[in-house]
Amino acid sequence: MYVRDAKNREEVWLLDHIEAMGLDGTAFRSRDYVVAIDEEAGSKAGFGRIRVHTAGDGERTQSGRRDPDEDDVCELTSIGVLEGWQGQGVGAHIIERLVEYAGDAGFEQVYALTDEGGYLAQFGFEAIDVDDLPPVLQERLTEKRESTTPDARPMRLRVTELTMPTRFRERFKEAGEEESPEPEETPEDFGIDPEKATYKYDTGR
Repeated sequence: MYVRDAKNREEVWLLDHIEAMGLDGTAFRSRDYVVAIDEEAGSKAGFGRIRVHTAGDGERTQSGRRDPDEDDVCELTSIGVLEGWQGQGVGAHIIERLVEYAGDAGFEQVYALTDEGGYLAQFGFEAIDVDDLPPVLQERLTEKRESTTPDARPMRLRVTELTMPTRFRERFKEAGEEESPEPEETPEDFGIDPEKATYKYDTGR
């Protein structure tokens, strides 16, 4: 299992799962996403996004990478793990990769607007007041509460303070897709009313 950058050809797949999971797909760009991949089967297990809210053009390094302005803001959003892969550290490693990318891009801290505060707290995210959010994220929070995440709360993490619980690393090493159990067949599936049926054979005599 590993996490890599999303590819352009995965745009439809991402959009389908973002919609199915009820996640925020605002200003979608596939290149902002990472995808968790099962290297043995080649199947996708989850995804997540960095969204940079720019305040200006910024300066560019010799490599052409844009250094963030001091007012630019980095948000982690649209993190989803597919059914069958949940509880195996996939989401944790997606978060780790996104935070790593944010640090590489020059950001000292990242934000999240989420109703999963308890989950993110395990990695060092701290809840903050709405007034402590940059103005652009205050607007984003209002939008998310009115659309996809009514109970969203703001959280913040210093990139250098990310922690990864050992249990998530161990689960990720052994991660594998779990098949959904076959639904148990019931009498109703065969058109039988269990309250009236006698289950006796009719011999016609």
